[in-house]
Amino acid sequence: MNAPEATATARSGATAPSGVAAAARGGWWGMAGSLGNAVFSFLLVGLITRAVGASGAGAVFTGVALFTILSNTCKLGADTGLVRFVPRDLAVDDGRSVGALLRTAVLPAAAASTAAAVPLVLSPTVATLLLPDLPPADAVALVRLFGLFLPAATVGMILLGATRGYGTVVPFVGVEQIGKPVLRMLLALPVAFLAPGLLSLAAAWLVPTLAGFAAAWVTLRRCRAARPAPPPRTGPRTAVSWRAFWGFAAPRAVSSVFDISAVWVGVLLLSAMTTADEAGVYTAIGRVVTACTLVQLAVRLAVAPEVSRLLAVDDVAEARHLHRVSTGWIVLFSWPLFLFVAGFPRTVLSVFGPEFAVGAPALAVLCAASMVNVAVGNAQTVLLMAGRSTWHLAVTAAAFGVQLAVGLLAVPAWGVLGAAVSWGAAIVVENVTAAVLVRRRLGFSTVDGGYTNAVIIGLVVSVAAGTGRMAAGDTPSGLAVGMVLGMCVFATTLWRYRTSLRVSELVGVLRRRAA
Repeated sequence: MNAPEATATARSGATAPSGVAAAARGGWWGMAGSLGNAVFSFLLVGLITRAVGASGAGAVFTGVALFTILSNTCKLGADTGLVRFVPRDLAVDDGRSVGALLRTAVLPAAAASTAAAVPLVLSPTVATLLLPDLPPADAVALVRLFGLFLPAATVGMILLGATRGYGTVVPFVGVEQIGKPVLRMLLALPVAFLAPGLLSLAAAWLVPTLAGFAAAWVTLRRCRAARPAPPPRTGPRTAVSWRAFWGFAAPRAVSSVFDISAVWVGVLLLSAMTTADEAGVYTAIGRVVTACTLVQLAVRLAVAPEVSRLLAVDDVAEARHLHRVSTGWIVLFSWPLFLFVAGFPRTVLSVFGPEFAVGAPALAVLCAASMVNVAVGNAQTVLLMAGRSTWHLAVTAAAFGVQLAVGLLAVPAWGVLGAAVSWGAAIVVENVTAAVLVRRRLGFSTVDGGYTNAVIIGLVVSVAAGTGRMAAGDTPSGLAVGMVLGMCVFATTLWRYRTSLRVSELVGVLRRRAA
């Protein structure tokens, strides 16, 4: 540890460093939003599977997969570009160039999403290829419906990226993680009971994207209006050029295709190469795994703009300290979740229906791979916020290549398990490679005393989960026994290692917000 890092670490014993405190504040908002998103998305998947069965749910979520991949692709990396460049402009130029940044980001993405929507609306080819189990007319109508909402969803996510650049995750949490999931559930609930069908349930999922677009527009205007007008410029113009913005965002645009495709490509492969039933089972598995990563997502939302700000003012030691502390928090709260789900996969999947229990081995595989993801923290976020978007592109491209190659070989033979193995392999390759780059090229280390203790706590909790499994098997009663024992062990060890885990910083921020 060099001198600046030692100073930053010493400060954490008394007062939370500014970067850590800001990340913790954003992390609590992100945690609340991620929890709400996980709960309502989980309920929505359960509602749709109960309403139209595994086959119908597979068809609906194949449309969701296509829509999600295209909307994230058509962002062109502009949302991440705004997360990086808006706080830098606020720090060095008092936000004078934010308007130009928004025009640079939004206009190309709006054009790209409109162009991508045209073949979905006008051509039947995509629909018949992706949904061969459905009657052609139904498949075309379903895909056409998703195409109509594509531009609004794409632009809305870019505007929310700009609000994150203002140092707040509240708009993003309120719209993407709470507003949309809650509204989808409220719309789908009466539909599922009164008029269950593929188009009606797809519409219930899509309509909130329009509300999300409007909310993103309003909140961004408020963020800009809340800042005082900058004084007259006295020095040279420091605005980010079009070339600099897209030089960063363009590699991120490609890597975002790989990022989001990694989550959803299994659904598309299963729908096209096996059956819609298996696609439905895999969608439920993916929702469970995504719910278990809520802590990592919450911390990432808060850490990204803080790392960008700290690096912009050359406070590298503080950025490294923030990465170490946040990684310890992620491991501390995420590993126990994955261990319990991996120990009781049939019980967890039975929530969606008895036919979903066949996905238990696939769920266990993805939990193991996701623990590797959690163990390296937000290494990929550090790469992006340090301006290494081309490195991130290379990492995600390699991982997606592994996933696609393994998937094409394994899905026809193993079905849902093959899709899980391909995604798990990609998760391991992507995150281990990013962690090595961050450590060796940027000097961001992960392991310290707090991190080691977080890993120990996770392993001790796994013993409690194993006790419940041995006592009553993969049953609801076994899960209940394991959870009771696990919570007792977790609370005890958390208290024991609270200092090295910087729990006081989290609690202090929470108390200040409550006050």
